[in-house]
Amino acid sequence: MDSALLALSLLIGIVLSALFAEWFIHQRSLYRIPIRIHVNGTRGKSSVTRLVAAGLRAGGFSVLGKTTGSDPRIIDLQGKDRRIHRLTGASIGELVRFMRYFAQFRPQAVVMECMAVQPQYQWVAEQHMVKSTHSVITNARLDHVDEMGYKLEDIAQSLSNTIPFNGKLFTAEQTMLSTMKDIANKRKTIVITATHKDVSLEEMDGFNHIEHAENVALSLNICIDLGIDRKIALDGMKTSTPDPGALRRWDLKYGDYSAQFINAFAANDPTSTIMIWHMIQKNIMIDSSKIGVFLNTRPDRESRTRQMLDIIKNDIKPRFLFVRGEHLERFKKEYFEPFQNRYKTWSKEVPGSVVIDDMLTIENEILIYGIGNIVGSGFALLDELKMYRIVG
Repeated sequence: MDSALLALSLLIGIVLSALFAEWFIHQRSLYRIPIRIHVNGTRGKSSVTRLVAAGLRAGGFSVLGKTTGSDPRIIDLQGKDRRIHRLTGASIGELVRFMRYFAQFRPQAVVMECMAVQPQYQWVAEQHMVKSTHSVITNARLDHVDEMGYKLEDIAQSLSNTIPFNGKLFTAEQTMLSTMKDIANKRKTIVITATHKDVSLEEMDGFNHIEHAENVALSLNICIDLGIDRKIALDGMKTSTPDPGALRRWDLKYGDYSAQFINAFAANDPTSTIMIWHMIQKNIMIDSSKIGVFLNTRPDRESRTRQMLDIIKNDIKPRFLFVRGEHLERFKKEYFEPFQNRYKTWSKEVPGSVVIDDMLTIENEILIYGIGNIVGSGFALLDELKMYRIVG
């Protein structure tokens, strides 16, 4: 055997040995975490991750959590948030690192929000990295269509890549439930469903943010399946720290002006945005002459901006419109001008203080529904709005 072939053989041997060592260490990490809950879906992943972790913790479980969401966090054994600081972009490879890190604490359970979008990565994340005992698909809606497909069937198929073999699937999805059940049956996985009707109005009272009933019902099903008393789990959920992008209503005082601001940035697809608006209408007394919508846009998602403007125009029908973003002139004639002098637009470079002053002084006691993209200027705006929040 010549020296070049020998060197190549040695290199292949070293690589294979390293891969086997990684595989062995990861399998050991999984073995040390007996309950692994993997949360996927279009909307509500971060909320369900937090609710399940809080419910299990209230029931006496040692549990760790990880959200990706609008602001990725670790939820430690005491239920406290620890912000994740990344030196590079997000990658599903960090699932392996976090599993290894979590295994050091020997928790009874981990609750992991799925961070993969592309179908093939969702498969790898579940079938090779998490290997969940309890899989969750919150719902299937038209979002990330470039990666998962332009039809609900395609999206449901993609999300179903995180359905385990010989496990349990929990879902609140109804429209595409049959698709998920077919896949689960082939993998010999039990399907447990939830709807908003599974929790009462009394049980929904007491959350420190606006929570979706189906998220609570779904989370309760998982906790109950793991032996936690329903009331104990629910009480624990009500003490959980909500995601930074969680749906909230703030009462604001700005000089002589009063206002309400509803943070619905996390629902950045049209279907979820309309659903939340309908929920708000049922639960909050609103003077239709004082409704405003604030839309925070992204320059690389013109089609999404147009979709959101369509639902503002045709479904929400506010009296006032506020839009922040770039290249907004293309929407002026169709969407802005019908509001006459009751709209404002700003570029990202305009200071948040100017945006807030323009919005909150346009009408006293206005209710502003905040939607669109939260990352970047959305977070910055919320931080500045907090200065005018009435607490208590």
